[in-house]
Amino acid sequence: MTDIIPCPAPPRLAIDGDSRTFPVSRIFCIGRNYADHAKEMGAAAEPIFFAKPASAITCATALPYPTETEDLHHEVELVLALGENGTIIASGTGVDLTKRDLQAGLKAKSAPWEIAKGFDASAPMGALRLGPPPATGSISLGVNGAVRQSGDLAQMILPPQDLLAQLTRFFALQPGDLIFTGTPSGVGALNPGDTVAARIDGLPPLDFTLTERR
Repeated sequence: MTDIIPCPAPPRLAIDGDSRTFPVSRIFCIGRNYADHAKEMGAAAEPIFFAKPASAITCATALPYPTETEDLHHEVELVLALGENGTIIASGTGVDLTKRDLQAGLKAKSAPWEIAKGFDASAPMGALRLGPPPATGSISLGVNGAVRQSGDLAQMILPPQDLLAQLTRFFALQPGDLIFTGTPSGVGALNPGDTVAARIDGLPPLDFTLTERR
């Protein structure tokens, strides 16, 4: 049997110190997994799940400022990479980019807000590191050299294994799945020309610059 159309290859993430790559299948995300971030967003500290398409992944160091927003926000996150049997085989540093103005408008209408989270290149990623994810350690994000977000992985309401337990209630987790595990407080707006530096202790760094609007 032959496909009627060619399908694009899945995005692939580099693995630190390894010539192999990690092919991305699905992206699961959790919101409100840090109490201080939930508070700054005016929400209860009750973790919620949503998803991004694989096309959200980008390893580019220069990203065009996306369309349909005047208020693009950064959210630094520990990202888990899954292998066989839904086990965590690697982790990395990611940023969940959010069209906050679009999200707020959709929330006000009680409408789904996936388009504010799941647009192309909305999930910049650094290289993965094989092995178990760090349970504690600094997670931070700076913009143009100034620290915006700073927290500790130990502040997560649902740590990695608890996240997996919750997700498996609803999904059969597969090799190639990524899980964005939430962000600490300090999220804020990005502008064209801004340079972002996301850091998690023990993991490869993530750096990118926003270029002018498309």
